[in-house]
Amino acid sequence: MRAFGKSQGVARREDIRFLTGTGRYLADTLPEGCLHAAFLRAPVAHGVITELDTSDAKEMPGVHAVLTAFDLKQAGVTAGLWAVLSKDRLGRQGRATHRPILADGVMRHVGEPVAMVVAETLEQARDAVEAILLDFDEQPAHLDLWRGGPLVHAEVAENLPVEFHLGDTEAVETAFAKAAHVTTLSVRQNRVTTVSMEPRAALADWDGERLHFAFNGQGVWNHKRELARVLNLTPEQVHVTTPDVGGGFGMKTMQYPEQYATAQAAIQLGRPVAWISDRSEAMLADNGARDLESTAELAFNADHRILAYRVNTRSNLGAYNSQFAQNIQSELFSKVFTGVYAIPCATLDVEGIYTHTTPVDAYRGAGRPEAITLLERTMDTAARELGLSPFELRRRNFIPEAAFPYTTPGEMTYDVGSFARVLARADNLGEVDGYEARRKASEAKGMLRGLGLAYYIESILGEDTEGAVIEFTETGVKLYVGTQSNGQGHETVYAQYLADITGLPFEQIEIVQGDSDLIVRGGGTGGSRSVTVQTTAAHGTAEQMVAAFTSFLEAEIEAAPFSFEDGIFSAPGSNRRLTLLEAADLARSKGRTDLLRHEKRTKLPGRSFPNGAHLCEVEIDPETGALRLDRYLAVDDLGVLMHPQLAEGQVHGGVVQGFGQAVMEDIAFDADGQLQTGSLMDYAVPRAADVPNIRFVSEPTPSKNNPIGMKGCGEAGTVGALAALSNAALDALWPRGVRHVDMPLTPLRVWSWLQNPEETAE
Repeated sequence: MRAFGKSQGVARREDIRFLTGTGRYLADTLPEGCLHAAFLRAPVAHGVITELDTSDAKEMPGVHAVLTAFDLKQAGVTAGLWAVLSKDRLGRQGRATHRPILADGVMRHVGEPVAMVVAETLEQARDAVEAILLDFDEQPAHLDLWRGGPLVHAEVAENLPVEFHLGDTEAVETAFAKAAHVTTLSVRQNRVTTVSMEPRAALADWDGERLHFAFNGQGVWNHKRELARVLNLTPEQVHVTTPDVGGGFGMKTMQYPEQYATAQAAIQLGRPVAWISDRSEAMLADNGARDLESTAELAFNADHRILAYRVNTRSNLGAYNSQFAQNIQSELFSKVFTGVYAIPCATLDVEGIYTHTTPVDAYRGAGRPEAITLLERTMDTAARELGLSPFELRRRNFIPEAAFPYTTPGEMTYDVGSFARVLARADNLGEVDGYEARRKASEAKGMLRGLGLAYYIESILGEDTEGAVIEFTETGVKLYVGTQSNGQGHETVYAQYLADITGLPFEQIEIVQGDSDLIVRGGGTGGSRSVTVQTTAAHGTAEQMVAAFTSFLEAEIEAAPFSFEDGIFSAPGSNRRLTLLEAADLARSKGRTDLLRHEKRTKLPGRSFPNGAHLCEVEIDPETGALRLDRYLAVDDLGVLMHPQLAEGQVHGGVVQGFGQAVMEDIAFDADGQLQTGSLMDYAVPRAADVPNIRFVSEPTPSKNNPIGMKGCGEAGTVGALAALSNAALDALWPRGVRHVDMPLTPLRVWSWLQNPEETAE
């Protein structure tokens, strides 16, 4: 068998149904007689409920049920939502707090679900929501990133459930005491939201014995487990499926209150119940992301080599522990927080803070963009202070190739890397030598031009084991996978890979995903894990399958030894040559049904670490503050590319989402915690016209931690883009005296910095 796929681009076969309007998204799957749910949501950031009267709503036309926290308790549903608790290297664990399905006595953020109405039509449900009487005592809200203030949860002092520490404090302090130079930089990461094209949705049906729950997410198994726990069912009573998904980006991984309420309503009513978010609800209730402030300190010796690194962060968790919230700016941030540099020692200290805002959780990159943005912006600042080019300072501090495998202060072991080679390629392809001429040309037009560089690295996250099942049917082959596509092209790349290593016809391979009855266990999609872990599992299953068929053929045909090459079984001294499909047909004819299904779970020997140099140039109009992205180059080491076009598309998408956060996206609350960016009229997202052609170049060093040599690509673009764009903007503004910028780089903010550059000095 070949070690990895041919890396040939084939047309995405799922696009046929997507482009012809025959995709089956959740809203397309509602059964006849389905009821519709709508939610009454908290109108204030912090309020004690004094009255919640649903009697009028229950009498409204078409209404079948109205649920509140009281009603859920009456039904025996008292458990709260699950969340991972952070645990640092000192053994300290974050605080667990109860997150109810529906607000129970206290409302803790604008948009929190308070009551649910189920009616024949969505319009009837919404009308009935208006008939609910909600009275409350509004309380002061805690909204900033400082511990203390009005308590979000009475049991958590100072609103501080997480204090994370990593690293050798004594070694870092000793190194700083010896430093010839120290660079300090504080960076604010603005809050963003995902704005997936398809909003969240859920559909539940109860047949009297079993719950079928469908949702548009990124994996079905956590939801199966948690629905059983919260709704007092056995796991065998829960069947979870996922249809086509119109974008996930991490936000759709988690469990949300609306899902449990919808499922409980279906159980109580014995009718299918659907909830489909609209855009306004999404802006209010989808998990936010980022929202932190960090201060970085880099200590250098006289040769401009890094001696130590120190980071202190305050991160916003929102009103509750969402599924991964505690881990993102602590554990996940730490995996790459020293980047690609040979840093002998480092510390990371994080305070996770509750506020009266929507919970914060994973979004494309989840901790790694935040870590790399901080480090790469600090490296640029250090280069200015030390009088070096940003290229030279990075080259001087790269982890050398001879040092791999290399264990970082964050206790991650990088298997391979060729950072200097990748940077040299970016320097050359980015035409850095010609930048000064381009800057002068911009200046002649009255524009400010800036060049931005970032060298990122990220760690593949999520479960490092995965399974695959290969099943022969009468008409072809089914490959059962434990991941869930939400737009990446999994159906194409998985079938392509299996076809390549087995010779099975590409067009006859069906990918089966997103069904907890058909696939017993899976890790879902997230953290750029999917193709790496899933093709590794397919590889292992295929090897096991070939071995089983080899033994069968040797016994059945009485020729040996059979070998398998280029999709064909053959043996010396025999004229029998069989494809896998022919071998399966022979096994079926002989009653060997055991050979028609093969399954194996595999575990990656280690993580892989995509990395790359991103280089961009921006123009800023000093009269208006408007920033235009003129050039963007991504030279990425993503290892062996299974499908180059899909990888390039992933990088493009990641860069554009990074551009959105860096330049225009910003979730804003007023002083009372009211959302000010509740629609796409107020919350700006990139359009095609905002972004130039993004050049993608693959400069691979194959990973040693999987048989294919790949590294993942789903989040790489975002991890690199934030710092590259911020560095470019500051480079453009530097000649005008601006010494610090923070995202988003909106025209108003940029114009304000230009009017008062002295206020930007650190």
